[in-house]
Amino acid sequence: MQHCFWRRILVFCAVFFLAGSIWVTHPPYAHAYDNPELLPDTPTPVVDLAKSLTSAQEENLVKKLEQFEAETGWKLRVLTQYDRTPGLAVKNFWKLDDKSVLLVADASGGNILNFNVGDAVYKLLPRTFWVELQTRFGNLYFVREEGEDGAIIQALESIETCLRQGGCRVVPGLPREQWILTLISSIIGGIVCGFAAQPRRDGQIIAWQWALIFSPLWGILFIAFGIGPVVSRTSDWLPLVRNIAGFLIGVLVAYLSNFFNRSSASEM
Repeated sequence: MQHCFWRRILVFCAVFFLAGSIWVTHPPYAHAYDNPELLPDTPTPVVDLAKSLTSAQEENLVKKLEQFEAETGWKLRVLTQYDRTPGLAVKNFWKLDDKSVLLVADASGGNILNFNVGDAVYKLLPRTFWVELQTRFGNLYFVREEGEDGAIIQALESIETCLRQGGCRVVPGLPREQWILTLISSIIGGIVCGFAAQPRRDGQIIAWQWALIFSPLWGILFIAFGIGPVVSRTSDWLPLVRNIAGFLIGVLVAYLSNFFNRSSASEM
């Protein structure tokens, strides 16, 4: 009985010590996430606490965002931070509303971009748009090549373009890495179609029935994953032509492979 009593005392002390250490290392959220003293005294659409932008870039960006708001009514704001953040104070500082977009760039995490979006903006730019925007421009590889300033500026340009044209379902532009994936998908779709169309009896040129049976598979690979992402993100015809050519080459190679195998077998 006495042994159980001392065990409970030790457990209580351990839990108390653990809770105390957590409280010491993590101060109350009210101090960490509401620091209006970090904000400037004069109104500005850009608060660059992390110094991610040069003075010239910040000046040009301020003029551009003010002009965009005057022309369209959409309010775009930029906050860069690292170890300290003004937190909830930015809502009153910028008077964020349903027509506002707040871009927060924080290099302390894996992806530097985060967005606070008003309800009216969501009607034109759905949640999938913001997820793609974050993953395209905020990932570590893009930031390593283009810099934090490049990630911020290019993300804002995509938002401005879509708001001016009345909305977007996807982020405009086709990065090279994404186009390569669509090309690979188109080639694989062509290979599936070519193998399915190989003749399976004497006198048959193309097995249309098998090609139609497998059409959901090669159609998804070619149309949904090969053509769809291209036409929805760019009006440039060159990536589209290349994907179609990749599909046709895949079809031809897979279709003719059967004849090559037959000829090599007959020679043996």
